Amino acid sequence: MTEAYTNKLLMIDLSCSSSETLSVPDALKADFIGGKGFGAKLLYDKVPPGTDPLDKNNLLMFMTGPLTGTMAPAMRGCVVTKSPLTGIFLDSYFGGNFAPEIKYAGYDGIIIKGCAKKPVFIWINDDNVEIRDARHLWGVDTLETNRMIKEELNDDTIKIAGIGQAGENQVLLALICCEYNRQAGRGGAGAVMGSKNLKAIAIKGTKPVSVYDPQRFIKACTTALKELETSPDIESFRQAGTAASVEFANETGLLPHKNYQNGTFSKAAMLSDKGQAKHLWLGSNVCMGCPIRCSKIGAVRTGKYKGIVTDIVEYESAALMGSNLDISDIRAVAHLVKLCDLYGIDSMSTGNIIGFAMEACEKGLIQSPKGIDIKFGNVEAAEHLIHAIAARKGKLGKLLSKGVKQAADEIGGNALDLAMHTKGLESPAWGPRGVSGMGLALMTTDRGGCHQRGFPVSYELSGEWEGHPLDPLSPVGKAKMVIALQNYSAGTDTLVKCDFATYGISGATYAELLSAATGREVTADIFIKTGERIWNLVRHFNLAQGMDASKDTLPTRFVREPLPDGPAKGHRISNKDMAYMRQEYYKLRGWNKKGIPPKL
Repeated sequence: MTEAYTNKLLMIDLSCSSSETLSVPDALKADFIGGKGFGAKLLYDKVPPGTDPLDKNNLLMFMTGPLTGTMAPAMRGCVVTKSPLTGIFLDSYFGGNFAPEIKYAGYDGIIIKGCAKKPVFIWINDDNVEIRDARHLWGVDTLETNRMIKEELNDDTIKIAGIGQAGENQVLLALICCEYNRQAGRGGAGAVMGSKNLKAIAIKGTKPVSVYDPQRFIKACTTALKELETSPDIESFRQAGTAASVEFANETGLLPHKNYQNGTFSKAAMLSDKGQAKHLWLGSNVCMGCPIRCSKIGAVRTGKYKGIVTDIVEYESAALMGSNLDISDIRAVAHLVKLCDLYGIDSMSTGNIIGFAMEACEKGLIQSPKGIDIKFGNVEAAEHLIHAIAARKGKLGKLLSKGVKQAADEIGGNALDLAMHTKGLESPAWGPRGVSGMGLALMTTDRGGCHQRGFPVSYELSGEWEGHPLDPLSPVGKAKMVIALQNYSAGTDTLVKCDFATYGISGATYAELLSAATGREVTADIFIKTGERIWNLVRHFNLAQGMDASKDTLPTRFVREPLPDGPAKGHRISNKDMAYMRQEYYKLRGWNKKGIPPKL
C-alpha cells in the first residue's frame, strides 16, 4: 500500500560502527502516529530506569511525522532522548530542511545508540550509511562544522545536524543545530550527542515521499493553505515573527525582568519587532514548505557589533537574553544569541541562568571572577559567562554549565529561591503570576519548564474558554483547559507540526491531511486521544526515572513573591492555589492523588 510512511527506522550503533533498518510496526503507527509518539514509545521501551543520560545506552532519536517531506505546510522534526539536564523525558523540535531529508533518504526516523571510540560524523546517502572520522571537526563551532562537512563531501545540498563546542564538552544546556539557525534547543540533547562522540549527521536523500490518495491530499493541502492565509494570527507571525510578543508580554505583565523579579521592562520596545526591524532585519526567511515565513534574515548594521549576520531574535531569546538581564540594546542581544548558536547552547536556558548568576552576585551568594562585574545590564559580563559556560571554564563556568537547578543546589541557601526552573529545565519567558493557568501548564509539563505544552495565556487574558468565563488570577477551572491544550499539542506533535501553524490550520484539516496521506480514516479526535495516551506514557517514564508529584510545582519566586508591577500587580500563585490546581488536574486526568496514572 502506498502511504506517507517509509515504514523503516534507521538504527545506528556507534559502539560497533554498525547500522540496520528496523520495520515500523502497524501498532506503533496506530497508537502513536509518528514524531513525539514514536519517540516516547521507543524511549519508554528501550531506556531502562536509572540510565545515565550521558551513558552509551541512552538513545538519541531524530523523528519525523507522516506528513514530513510532503507538501503539507509547516512540518518539522523532533529529537527525543532522556535529558541530561533534567533526568526525564525530552523532546525538542526543529524546523529547516533536516527532517524532510530523513524521509527522502527512506526513513521515518534515525535512532542512535552506543558511543564511538573517537569523534565521528555519520554520512547517510539514501541506503548507504558511513561512520566517518570527525577529529578534524572537534573544537569547531556549529556553522563552521556545517561548511566543512559540505566541503568534504563536495555537496552544498546535504543537510546537517551537528553540535558545537558546548555539546563536545557535555554542557547540560547544549543543543543540536539542524542546518542554519534551526535548533533542537532545549534540555541538553547536544550533550547526549557529544557523549556519544558524535559531531554531526549529514544526510542526503533522493526518494520521493508518496501519499495514499494524491488528489484528496492536494485538496486538503489547499484547505490548510487557505486557513493559514486567512488567519490574522498567521499574518502577525509573517510580519513580525514572535518578536512582537515582547511588547504584548510587557503590557500584560508577563515579561521577565531581572531574573523574573518584575513583569515589565520600560525599554521593551527596543527588543521587539520595532527595534529589530530598525537595527537587524533585511528580509524574510522560511523553513522548507512553510508559507508562514515567520523568520527574518539580517545583520547588525551599526555599533559595536556591526557586521554580525543574524536571524530574527525570537521572543524567548529576546526576553531571556534581553529584558531578563536588563539589556535593552537589541544589537547586543543578537550578538549574545549568536554566540550561543555558534557554541551550540540553548539561548533560553543560558539567558535564564545568567540572570540567576547576576542576581546571585548582586546578593553576595557568589563572587564575580577577577576583572568581571557580573551585574544586571552588563553585556560584557553576559558574554564572559557564555564563553565560560560553553567551555566549562573556571569555577563559575563549570557550575553554571550544569543548569540553574544544579547550580543553585550546589550553592545552597538563598540561591534556591533565585533558581527559575521546573523539574530542572529553566523557565521560559512567560512569568505566570498574572495567569494562573499558565502556572499550571508550567507545573505539569512533561519535559520541565516549557510553554509549548499548552499555552493558555491568550484564553486567560481574553477571559473566556469554550464559552465559559475565565478569571486569569483564579486557580478555579484551569485544569480542564490545560489538559485539553496539552493533549492536543502532544497529539499534533506526532505529525510533527509547527506550533505557529496551529493558529491557522484546524484539527479537522490536520485529520484530513493524515487520512489522505496514510489511508487510515481519522477525525480530529485522534489527536486528543493520542495526545492523552502519550501524556500518560511519558508520565510513567518520568516517574520511573525518580520524578514524583512534589516536582509538579513552580519556582519559589512565583509562589512567595507578589508581582510588583503590571496589570496583575500584587498577585502570586500561592501553595494553596498550586495544591488546588494540581489535585483538580490529577482528578480530571484520571491519575491518583500522588499524580500516578493508571497502569498502561
